[in-house]
Amino acid sequence: MADGESPVRVARTRNAMRQADLASAVGVSRQTIVSLERGDYAPSVYLALRIARALGATVEELFPLSDDE
Repeated sequence: MADGESPVRVARTRNAMRQADLASAVGVSRQTIVSLERGDYAPSVYLALRIARALGATVEELFPLSDDE
């Protein structure tokens, strides 16, 4: 993954899903997925778990903490 690349976007494209597909699978708007992928929105734990399940990944893989967090 390139520096600054969204782990959610990488996992979503690896699963051949559009933003709208992921949004529908987890019960949010496409705009919510856009905001997540841009880093403008931090999901609730519940939403993070639903996204991880839909993408076949872990929450830690999709939403890593930086060293200073």
